[in-house]
Amino acid sequence: MSNEILVQQDGPILRVTLNRPEAGNGVSNDMARELTGIFERAHETSQFVLFRGAGEDFCTGRAGMGPPGKQPEALDLREENEVVFNCYGAFRRSPVPIVGVVQGRALGFGCALAASCDITLASDGARFQLPEMGHNIMPTMAMSSLVDRVPRKALMYLTYSTATIDAQRALMYGIVSDVVSAGSLENAVETLCAALTKAPRPATLAVKEYARVALSMDLQGAVDFARNLHATINSSSRMRRKH
Repeated sequence: MSNEILVQQDGPILRVTLNRPEAGNGVSNDMARELTGIFERAHETSQFVLFRGAGEDFCTGRAGMGPPGKQPEALDLREENEVVFNCYGAFRRSPVPIVGVVQGRALGFGCALAASCDITLASDGARFQLPEMGHNIMPTMAMSSLVDRVPRKALMYLTYSTATIDAQRALMYGIVSDVVSAGSLENAVETLCAALTKAPRPATLAVKEYARVALSMDLQGAVDFARNLHATINSSSRMRRKH
């Protein structure tokens, strides 16, 4: 495991930190692969993941893409892009919730990661942008991480305008869950961590499962799934075990 991503098991919390502050926590393909593996295994040891960036910025995008050169063949480009799609998928597939903490800039891939978290707390100084169109890149890769989280008009505006939005606008769009002052961010994080730590593990897993699966169901299917989970989980003796 590289020192570009710090991983600390803190009781039931898996703390995962992007650790390239001097480079805005830009994420290389190797780092994206590492993140994918971390999130895919997180449920084996943890109740939830706390994901953030070291230093002033959360994540300013992808790193190590190299200068423009010969256009890669379609198959090579597809295989390279799969690294990113797999990373987004790991956020969705993780059985345990992923809590994001955003300060500073969350640009491109960083904006997508912030939105991909199940809960995202942001400092009021955080800024979000999808800049790809301004660099002649068609950004359906980043859009795919936002499409089930951000309303269509907001997503189209972010994509076409390449505008930088503040944390309050990101809250309105659904990219983040809550916005607090920079001085209150750590207290907000610890309060949320305490609530998640206290929650019974079966309930924590079931809530994530329902949020993931119900969106792909019709309304009646989602209601029936809720009915089944509610009865199954709440009748389990494991719901009454103390941590």
